[in-house]
Amino acid sequence: MTKATNNQAVTISEINDAVDRGDFLSAMRAVANSVTVVTTEGKAGRHGGTVSAFCSVSADPPTVLVCLHGDSRIAETVAENGRFCVNVLPTSNQFASDRFAGRHDDTVTDRFEGIPLETSYGEPPILSGSTAFCCEIKDAVNSGTHTIFIGRVKSVKAGTPDPLLYFDGAYRQMGDKV
Repeated sequence: MTKATNNQAVTISEINDAVDRGDFLSAMRAVANSVTVVTTEGKAGRHGGTVSAFCSVSADPPTVLVCLHGDSRIAETVAENGRFCVNVLPTSNQFASDRFAGRHDDTVTDRFEGIPLETSYGEPPILSGSTAFCCEIKDAVNSGTHTIFIGRVKSVKAGTPDPLLYFDGAYRQMGDKV
């Protein structure tokens, strides 16, 4: 694949080779993301993980995607269960973000312990107060170290309209409209 840059045809691999990993990570710190927890439940068990790579794909049909580290337990569990729920956390729920990021794994064996849930039998857990998108996997694509899970949204739940953000290595909240 080629891409025109300054009137020159450059292959994508040449573009990628030209970007320093540290420069890429530094630039990504300047991108604000909603903090989400992806949950799943099914034959492979129940699991959850904090994720910042989440976005809408299409409204027709309603579809979203999440990017999970391919070697992670959450990616393996989502793949085997065939479904997941993206919980967009409100600013009041930094604790859940830390818990599902593994920051309490040395003191708790179950990341769901003590976390208020709104769960229907057989569905992926919904964290109370979150805006939730419950999905069935439509497709999974491997890219680099991650797997992109594309999910057909089967149900939604409106949550607290004050999303927790992550920007420049810290939690943030939305400010006034500009």
